[in-house]
Amino acid sequence: MNPNSLTELHVSHPAFGRMLDDLIRDAGGPGFIWQLVVLAASLAVAWPLARLVVKRLEARYDGSSFALRFAAASLERAMFPLFGWLLVTVARFGLEQLMSVSVLRLALVPLFGITFLYFAFYILRRVMSGSGQLHGMLLLVEKVLTTLVWAAMALYVLGLLWDVVGWMESVRFSVGGKQKISLADTLVAMVWILLTVLVAMWFGSWLEERLMRSTALDSNLKVVLTRLSKALLLLVSLLLSLSLVGIDLTVLSVFGGALGVGLGLGLQKIASNYISGFIILLDRSVKLGDQITVDKYTGIVSQIRTRYTVVRNGDGETLVPNEQLVAQAVQNHSFSNTNVRVATRVQADYASDPETVLALLVAAAQGVPRLLAEPAPAAFLVAFADNGIEYELAGYIADPQNGKLGVQSALNRAIWRKFREHGVSIPYPQREVRMLGQAAAQAGGQGAEAADRTLLADSAPREGGAA
Repeated sequence: MNPNSLTELHVSHPAFGRMLDDLIRDAGGPGFIWQLVVLAASLAVAWPLARLVVKRLEARYDGSSFALRFAAASLERAMFPLFGWLLVTVARFGLEQLMSVSVLRLALVPLFGITFLYFAFYILRRVMSGSGQLHGMLLLVEKVLTTLVWAAMALYVLGLLWDVVGWMESVRFSVGGKQKISLADTLVAMVWILLTVLVAMWFGSWLEERLMRSTALDSNLKVVLTRLSKALLLLVSLLLSLSLVGIDLTVLSVFGGALGVGLGLGLQKIASNYISGFIILLDRSVKLGDQITVDKYTGIVSQIRTRYTVVRNGDGETLVPNEQLVAQAVQNHSFSNTNVRVATRVQADYASDPETVLALLVAAAQGVPRLLAEPAPAAFLVAFADNGIEYELAGYIADPQNGKLGVQSALNRAIWRKFREHGVSIPYPQREVRMLGQAAAQAGGQGAEAADRTLLADSAPREGGAA
């Protein structure tokens, strides 16, 4: 491209190619070489400064949670372009009165863009990786944001950015039948909403960390304050971002009414679970760390979320809807005691002395893993059943989240061994077929009076081996 064509292009589009035009004009001259030297020197000074800050950041976040270390990685990468941008900016304004600074002005664009990207990644990762897991949405947002920033930098260097903005300003459409907004306003509104929501979520995560470290607040109160603060911050950030772009908030009344109808009709269960979650947290009937039994599930409450409560036991984690914890009976083993009772029942024949059997049952419970010595295991005579005397052996465990079946199995095996050692039989029902009359004569070869019916009767229980 010759200088005349560049001049014509510059006249038709005053901003188009300005940086490239200045760069081509300065190329080969002594000022161009000096600019490269200044740029290289600025970046050379920025590198050790960035490394110094990075080492301090690594020391600060060492041993922190995954979310903090993952976010800190972006913050550390932002240090070199940040210091480079600052030093090149100082050099540009310092040399602008002495020589052309086209190279420095062009270098400022990618340095600023990369710094902005890494700081944006830092906020995104703090917000979206707080659970300790990488979300696919986070990677998608980072890719989209990277594409948009590099496209904006290319348009800015070529001088087409404001032409594109002008075209977007010309495209207008109405909202709510009263107010007209342009495509540029919509894009700016989306950017403001994204920024304010991210800042609100980041501040909410920071506030959550501070609240969870507090020892003066109850665990349920911490969760309530965290949830309320996050919801309030999101609402304020949304309203603030819409006000900043000049959108009349009254146009949202229609959408608000429709949303209210939708919540009332189609989202009853979700709304009920959401409100039930706050009720559980506020009345403190169930707290984090409590051992509860709801329906057929027993375990420790590990999380109380917006819609459900996580109950962890030896079989895994169960998600119990919050409404179920409010509307149904819940056995809270930790409400006044943290131990859970484990019991098993067994029968012994009537020939065995009950006092001896009770002593054997208590002895069988000694040494069973996970069974607490205090309160001590106890044996009880429960009932006089048809086949034998029924006994119950009960003890307590402190870790029901690991399951009760293993303890019950150990108790049953210990009882079996004790009964065999001391000759105590466990009765079980048996059946006998007694044939009377003609059927008996034919079967045994003995004469009897004629009979045409057979009687089936249960015999008395026999003492024998355990079932």
